[in-house]
Amino acid sequence: TDYAVNGAYFYAKHIAQNSPFKKVFAIGVSGDAKHHIHKITPVYVDDREAYKVLEPVESFVMFSCQNIYEYYLRNVLKEETDIEKTSAQILKDAAELHEYLRTYGTLKDQDKPLVVSGILLALDEIEFSGFNIASLTGDQTAGMRDGDKLMNAIKGRLTRSNIGPDAKKDKLLAEFAILQTSFRLNEVNQTLGKTPLKYFTEFLYDRVFKNIKYQKNSEDFIGRFYGEFMSYSGGDGQTLGIVLTPAHICDLMCDLTYVQPNDVVIDTCCGTAGFLIAAMHKMLSLADSDQQRKDIKKKQLHGFELQSNMFAIACTNMILRRDGNSNLECCDFLGKKPELVQLKGATVGLMNPPYSQGTKTDPSQYELSFVKRLLDSLTTGARCAVIVPQSSMTGKTKDEQKLKESIMKYHTLEGVITCNTDTFYGVGTNPVIAVFTAHEPHPADKNCKFIDFRDDGYEVRAHVGLVEGDSAKDKKQHLLDVWFDRTEAPSKFCVKSMAQADDEWLHSFYYFNDEIPTEADFEKAIGDYLSFEFSMVMQNREYLFTGGKPDDREKLSDELKSHQWKPISISSIFKLERGQENNMAMLDTGDTPLVSAKNGNNGLKGFVNIPKKVFSGHCITLNNDGDGGAGLAYFQPANMALDTHVTALVPKIKMSQWVMLFISECLSGLHSFFSHGLSISKTRAKNIKLMLPVTDDGQPDYDFMEEFGRKMMSQKYNQYLDFLKSVKMIGDDENKSSTD
Repeated sequence: TDYAVNGAYFYAKHIAQNSPFKKVFAIGVSGDAKHHIHKITPVYVDDREAYKVLEPVESFVMFSCQNIYEYYLRNVLKEETDIEKTSAQILKDAAELHEYLRTYGTLKDQDKPLVVSGILLALDEIEFSGFNIASLTGDQTAGMRDGDKLMNAIKGRLTRSNIGPDAKKDKLLAEFAILQTSFRLNEVNQTLGKTPLKYFTEFLYDRVFKNIKYQKNSEDFIGRFYGEFMSYSGGDGQTLGIVLTPAHICDLMCDLTYVQPNDVVIDTCCGTAGFLIAAMHKMLSLADSDQQRKDIKKKQLHGFELQSNMFAIACTNMILRRDGNSNLECCDFLGKKPELVQLKGATVGLMNPPYSQGTKTDPSQYELSFVKRLLDSLTTGARCAVIVPQSSMTGKTKDEQKLKESIMKYHTLEGVITCNTDTFYGVGTNPVIAVFTAHEPHPADKNCKFIDFRDDGYEVRAHVGLVEGDSAKDKKQHLLDVWFDRTEAPSKFCVKSMAQADDEWLHSFYYFNDEIPTEADFEKAIGDYLSFEFSMVMQNREYLFTGGKPDDREKLSDELKSHQWKPISISSIFKLERGQENNMAMLDTGDTPLVSAKNGNNGLKGFVNIPKKVFSGHCITLNNDGDGGAGLAYFQPANMALDTHVTALVPKIKMSQWVMLFISECLSGLHSFFSHGLSISKTRAKNIKLMLPVTDDGQPDYDFMEEFGRKMMSQKYNQYLDFLKSVKMIGDDENKSSTD
């Protein structure tokens, strides 16, 4: 790997200094016989000889024309990208609008997104008719109020979009009627100086409508607003099993089902139409004629939604994207006969069904019931992707087990992808994406793919939620390369296995470790065991390994009892220095021991690089506080870093390690008196006294402490040597250890 990176650096340096290209990415690639490409390491170099070795990537997708500038912003300049700014702005807008709707509109939770959708529909009529925002004057004449004008614009937009049967149009108008019926929305507010409806209309025109109209992406803006409104107001989202699918998951599922411009896509629980928007966006990007684009919008996108308010939002979403919208229905999908739905000719099915609604008394509401019904409703060979809770893949009830058996009897399971646990951030659902082929019975010898994609590059950020991280596009490309067999992956990422109906269709069920352990792995395992073994022997528990009984050994306690002892102030024999590391998590790994206020392992927390201060070794550390470690003391043989909860006791006179081991044990008697709530402050530390053996003149008897320490150490060394002989690890002719 080092050779590959070094070579990449020198090539990039030569290009930066001898060509018109002054900023260069070069890539070092290493591999092995098993996994071929093992590591892809980018290097950034400029003509001023500045360079940066970047984090390894999974694929080359970030270096495509459309992604490389974003990669440069994120990884070299460390700046936010436009996507991140847009996401943060959506959340900010949603928070503001929610507050305004609550303050000036006094609206119910379910009415807030409908007001937003209705106003956006009215705004979409501006370019076709005489409607304009300036016409919202607060007139209180019947039929001329602001709500009336908005509803007239909505009616015009629905008529213009060929919305379909009058009953469908009437259903939508009934949902938007809140614009007319709310007196509060239509009354001029003294604070605003206008009606709340006009204020909301101006806000939405500037903040949302322009984004929908002029940004060519698959973002479901209204869906995002709906989700935010529900999170702020504690609305009906979770109680009704409504979990709106994030845009990046909608896009991923379109890629997994390989959506093409000639496909017919159906979402049978379409919610706010996130899947249909993502599919339409992808299909339009691949289309090669205006007629094909027209057909995609008018004929090739179908959706069902049970709840009328969600249906109204979905229709609004599709109309704003210039879709004819005649293919959305407000109905109960489970009440539809699959053979009739099949007449729509859907070649791709996408779905996020209601969660956790199924019971033994109503098994039709299980997620798997929705999945099977969707598969039954597709054409033969259609691709299908669903996102469901992880638990639905285990078949935990008899009814769910029967559904799994039925699915495999008539359809093919292609694989299951375990998603990031924060995908539905704030809801608490661990989702998976399951992919199927419809109306082709599952072959008994088929190898399905079970993938662990929890590390998808998306991360939760404070006050924003789930956002795309630096590596998200790269990780998604790697997933797709593995899914479509363009590259191999270790079993910790993807397991290919035959599947049975009674299996748990999850990566964790099929996973096995296909990596051969290294020498370092074995060394750690043996070292850990020897540490345990040595610890037990030092506590006189050799019988755990030999099968014998605890041994009686020479006791040194008489020497301790017969000696004279006296309380000694620690500040009279030690200089006290507080540790300085207050953010250990920010320290890079290195070779300097880091001692913290922990219980055991001599206080060692780990090894770090470039601490604030390196304390000289050959001293005692005292834990000021900590979870279970307050009052404990340890002799430290080497230079170290200390966290702020530890005090170093530096001897004022020369002391041997035996003396300091003796004193540290005497100090640890404080452990029972201090805790996380009662710490050893600087003042308390200076005043601490401890019992120590003393000479006739009352001074610490360092000679006694040294002799006792040496005797005890020699005894324990020889005890371990005797143990090693007993278990045949060394011969009887080995000399006993000396501590001299």
